Amino acid sequence: MSLREDELTRLRPLVAAEAAAEAVSGGIEAADLEQAVWLRLLELAVPPSDPARWLRAAVRREVREAARRVRRELRYAPGREPVADRGPSVEEQVLGAEQRAAVHAAVERLPGRCPQVVTALMSRSDPTYQEISRELGISQGSIGPLRSRCLGCLRSILKSGVASPVRRGKAR
Repeated sequence: MSLREDELTRLRPLVAAEAAAEAVSGGIEAADLEQAVWLRLLELAVPPSDPARWLRAAVRREVREAARRVRRELRYAPGREPVADRGPSVEEQVLGAEQRAAVHAAVERLPGRCPQVVTALMSRSDPTYQEISRELGISQGSIGPLRSRCLGCLRSILKSGVASPVRRGKAR
Protein backbone atom coordinates (compact mmCIF):
# COMPACT_ATOMS: atom_id res chain seq x y z
CA MET A 1 0.00 0.00 0.00
CA SER A 2 1.40 3.44 -0.84
CA LEU A 3 0.35 7.04 -1.16
CA ARG A 4 -1.68 7.99 -4.19
CA GLU A 5 -0.11 10.05 -6.93
CA ASP A 6 -2.33 13.07 -6.19
CA GLU A 7 -1.18 13.01 -2.53
CA LEU A 8 2.46 12.91 -3.60
CA THR A 9 1.88 15.81 -5.98
CA ARG A 10 0.21 17.78 -3.18
CA LEU A 11 3.15 17.12 -0.81
CA ARG A 12 5.90 17.98 -3.33
CA PRO A 13 5.94 21.77 -2.55
CA LEU A 14 6.04 21.05 1.19
CA VAL A 15 9.06 18.77 0.86
CA ALA A 16 10.82 21.24 -1.44
CA ALA A 17 10.25 24.13 0.98
CA GLU A 18 11.28 22.14 4.06
CA ALA A 19 14.38 20.82 2.30
CA ALA A 20 15.38 24.29 1.11
CA ALA A 21 14.96 25.74 4.60
CA GLU A 22 16.85 22.96 6.41
CA ALA A 23 19.61 22.63 3.79
CA VAL A 24 20.84 26.14 4.58
CA SER A 25 21.87 25.19 8.11
CA GLY A 26 22.54 21.50 7.50
CA GLY A 27 25.42 21.74 5.03
CA ILE A 28 23.60 19.54 2.51
CA GLU A 29 22.15 20.50 -0.85
CA ALA A 30 18.37 20.91 -0.89
CA ALA A 31 17.92 18.62 -3.89
CA ASP A 32 19.92 15.83 -2.19
CA LEU A 33 17.93 16.27 0.98
CA GLU A 34 14.64 16.22 -0.89
CA GLN A 35 15.64 13.07 -2.77
CA ALA A 36 16.66 11.30 0.45
CA VAL A 37 13.32 12.13 2.08
CA TRP A 38 11.30 10.85 -0.89
CA LEU A 39 13.37 7.68 -0.85
CA ARG A 40 12.64 7.15 2.88
CA LEU A 41 8.93 7.63 2.19
CA LEU A 42 8.94 5.10 -0.63
CA GLU A 43 10.82 2.58 1.53
CA LEU A 44 8.06 2.55 4.15
CA ALA A 45 6.00 -0.64 4.26
CA VAL A 46 2.93 1.26 5.44
CA PRO A 47 2.34 4.91 4.55
CA PRO A 48 2.28 7.34 7.49
CA SER A 49 -1.10 8.37 8.87
CA ASP A 50 -0.11 12.05 8.61
CA PRO A 51 2.25 12.28 5.59
CA ALA A 52 2.89 16.04 5.92
CA ARG A 53 4.02 15.72 9.54
CA TRP A 54 6.09 12.63 8.74
CA LEU A 55 7.81 14.45 5.85
CA ARG A 56 8.71 17.47 8.02
CA ALA A 57 10.21 15.19 10.65
CA ALA A 58 12.00 13.15 7.98
CA VAL A 59 13.64 16.28 6.58
CA ARG A 60 15.00 17.15 10.04
CA ARG A 61 16.19 13.56 10.59
CA GLU A 62 18.01 13.54 7.25
CA VAL A 63 19.74 16.86 8.03
CA ARG A 64 20.92 15.54 11.40
CA GLU A 65 22.13 12.32 9.77
CA ALA A 66 23.98 14.30 7.08
CA ALA A 67 25.69 16.37 9.78
CA ARG A 68 26.78 13.16 11.54
CA ARG A 69 28.14 11.76 8.28
CA VAL A 70 30.14 14.93 7.64
CA ARG A 71 31.70 14.70 11.11
CA ARG A 72 32.66 11.03 10.56
CA GLU A 73 34.08 11.44 7.07
CA LEU A 74 37.82 11.37 6.50
CA ARG A 75 39.56 14.43 5.13
CA TYR A 76 41.61 13.85 2.02
CA ALA A 77 44.81 15.73 1.34
CA PRO A 78 46.18 15.14 -2.18
CA GLY A 79 49.32 13.01 -2.09
CA ARG A 80 48.63 11.78 1.44
CA GLU A 81 46.59 9.12 3.12
CA PRO A 82 43.14 10.18 4.33
CA VAL A 83 43.34 11.72 7.80
CA ALA A 84 40.71 10.90 10.40
CA ASP A 85 39.39 13.90 12.27
CA ARG A 86 40.58 13.29 15.80
CA GLY A 87 37.74 15.26 17.38
CA PRO A 88 38.02 17.09 20.67
CA SER A 89 40.75 16.22 23.15
CA VAL A 90 39.92 14.67 26.51
CA GLU A 91 40.38 18.06 28.15
CA GLU A 92 37.96 19.67 25.70
CA GLN A 93 35.43 16.88 26.31
CA VAL A 94 35.66 17.36 30.10
CA LEU A 95 35.31 21.13 29.80
CA GLY A 96 32.35 20.70 27.47
CA ALA A 97 30.67 18.31 29.90
CA GLU A 98 31.21 20.79 32.76
CA GLN A 99 29.71 23.60 30.68
CA ARG A 100 26.68 21.48 29.79
CA ALA A 101 26.22 20.55 33.45
CA ALA A 102 26.40 24.23 34.44
CA VAL A 103 23.81 25.15 31.82
CA HIS A 104 21.47 22.34 32.91
CA ALA A 105 21.84 23.38 36.57
CA ALA A 106 21.09 27.00 35.62
CA VAL A 107 18.04 25.90 33.59
CA GLU A 108 16.65 24.17 36.70
CA ARG A 109 16.96 27.47 38.63
CA LEU A 110 14.90 29.43 36.09
CA PRO A 111 11.56 30.85 37.28
CA GLY A 112 8.05 29.78 36.21
CA ARG A 113 7.65 27.74 33.04
CA CYS A 114 11.13 28.63 31.80
CA PRO A 115 12.75 25.31 32.76
CA GLN A 116 10.17 23.40 30.71
CA VAL A 117 10.43 25.76 27.72
CA VAL A 118 14.23 25.85 27.63
CA THR A 119 14.47 22.08 28.12
CA ALA A 120 12.05 21.57 25.22
CA LEU A 121 14.09 23.94 23.03
CA MET A 122 17.33 22.10 23.90
CA SER A 123 15.83 18.71 23.09
CA ARG A 124 17.76 16.52 20.65
CA SER A 125 14.52 15.81 18.79
CA ASP A 126 14.53 19.44 17.56
CA PRO A 127 10.80 20.10 18.16
CA THR A 128 8.91 22.83 16.33
CA TYR A 129 7.06 25.59 18.17
CA GLN A 130 3.85 23.76 17.32
CA GLU A 131 5.09 20.56 18.98
CA ILE A 132 6.32 22.49 22.03
CA SER A 133 2.97 24.26 22.22
CA ARG A 134 1.10 20.96 22.27
CA GLU A 135 3.47 19.37 24.76
CA LEU A 136 3.47 22.24 27.27
CA GLY A 137 -0.06 23.53 26.74
CA ILE A 138 1.17 27.02 25.79
CA SER A 139 -0.14 28.98 22.83
CA GLN A 140 2.26 28.83 19.90
CA GLY A 141 2.41 32.63 19.61
CA SER A 142 3.63 33.07 23.18
CA ILE A 143 6.56 30.65 22.91
CA GLY A 144 8.85 33.16 21.13
CA PRO A 145 8.46 35.97 23.70
CA LEU A 146 8.63 33.46 26.57
CA ARG A 147 11.75 31.93 25.05
CA SER A 148 13.35 35.37 24.83
CA ARG A 149 12.62 36.18 28.49
CA CYS A 150 13.79 32.75 29.63
CA LEU A 151 17.07 33.00 27.72
CA GLY A 152 17.64 36.47 29.23
CA CYS A 153 17.18 34.99 32.71
CA LEU A 154 19.45 32.09 31.81
CA ARG A 155 22.16 34.49 30.63
CA SER A 156 22.04 36.44 33.89
CA ILE A 157 22.14 33.25 36.00
CA LEU A 158 25.13 31.96 34.04
CA LYS A 159 26.94 35.31 34.26
CA SER A 160 26.41 35.52 38.01
CA GLY A 161 27.54 31.90 38.44
CA VAL A 162 30.70 32.46 36.42
CA ALA A 163 31.54 35.71 38.20
CA SER A 164 31.19 34.38 41.76
CA PRO A 165 34.48 33.00 43.07
CA VAL A 166 34.53 29.77 45.05
CA ARG A 167 36.56 29.90 48.26
CA ARG A 168 37.24 27.01 50.62
CA GLY A 169 34.47 24.93 49.10
CA LYS A 170 31.78 27.54 49.69
CA ALA A 171 30.19 29.64 46.99
CA ARG A 172 29.64 33.32 47.77
